[in-house]
Amino acid sequence: MTGRDWAAVAVAAVAVLVAGGLLVALGALMRTMAALQTAIEEFRRETLPLMGDLQGTVKQANVDLERVDSLLDRAESISGTVDSASRLAYLAFSNPVVKALAFGAGTARAVRRFRKRDEG
Repeated sequence: MTGRDWAAVAVAAVAVLVAGGLLVALGALMRTMAALQTAIEEFRRETLPLMGDLQGTVKQANVDLERVDSLLDRAESISGTVDSASRLAYLAFSNPVVKALAFGAGTARAVRRFRKRDEG
């Protein structure tokens, strides 16, 4: 055998080793892909019911938000009514109360003057 033959055998041996390494790497890649596919299927199986639950929760939250919005509207309406009623009560009672206090102050002043005259 010549040097060329030995070189050809060596190149062939290296090619076989490289091909074997590639086959081992390809096998590992296939196992990894199968494990990934299994994980994806499991994830999908667990996620779909959760999405249904999430949709139900979002719908319930929307209903609750509408109820809160309605309650806030009612509270605002009640606040406006109470504000109007208190303003009306103030206007209705403030003038007579001021007049009564002024009358009381004037009467007290007159009584003090009469007492000073009687004493003096």
